[in-house]
Amino acid sequence: MIRAAKMVFLTVVFGMMAAPLLIVAGVSLNAKKRMFFPPDGISLRWFPEVFTTAKWLEAVTNSVFIAIAAAFIAVSIALPIAYFLWRYRVFYAKALFIAGLVPFALPPVITALGMLVFWSEIGFVGTIWNIMLGHGVFLVTLPLVMISLGLESIDEEILEAGRTMGANSRKLFTSVVFPMVLPYMIAGYAFVLVLSMNEYIIAFFLGQHATLTLPVQILSSLRSGYTPVIAAVAVMFMILAIAIFGLIARFGDLPKLLGAWAPKE
Repeated sequence: MIRAAKMVFLTVVFGMMAAPLLIVAGVSLNAKKRMFFPPDGISLRWFPEVFTTAKWLEAVTNSVFIAIAAAFIAVSIALPIAYFLWRYRVFYAKALFIAGLVPFALPPVITALGMLVFWSEIGFVGTIWNIMLGHGVFLVTLPLVMISLGLESIDEEILEAGRTMGANSRKLFTSVVFPMVLPYMIAGYAFVLVLSMNEYIIAFFLGQHATLTLPVQILSSLRSGYTPVIAAVAVMFMILAIAIFGLIARFGDLPKLLGAWAPKE
């Protein structure tokens, strides 16, 4: 009885989460330039338009470039911080770790406003570079947590064996630590990549309509008139996220990447 109730509950929750996605997917297939559901005819004509219309192509290019660079920046910041806190165990480690979580913990509006004030003061706002840096700093929490989980999962006996064989700290990092945390770095990179492409508030504040990302372009298009191209873009977002996280789940140990490793015996 309890098991059946759980199945019903999970089915209802999954249905509520999947229903909007299915509706958006249906809207993207409209044959006419109307956002109807069920679709008024079936056509895939709106998907190529994302890459043939100048404003949509520019937004796609900006979003992809920003996401790739922001994920690299986030991982580059997170790795040395996580390694330092794990390697040296300083008394202020928790304070530094919490500092790394603050940007993601604060409401995005507050973070975006602070970044806007900072970039405005130095006269460097409305470019793709400050959005890239903004996303990298804002989303650094994800790779920081995941890399920290990877470092904590390393068995001390493996490190001791390396030291016994004459490996110094540098050799130990390059030959033991880095390969073992690489899956966590890749997972953190993937999470930042997807979230950066979907982030709106920081991109809107820092872009100032001079640099448009896909989420900003979607909102602008909604204000000027509904079109199935918007739904087509949303479907592409969904496919990208499913593909990336599916690859992580397929080729990586997803529970372990999320911190559910088996306790040491």
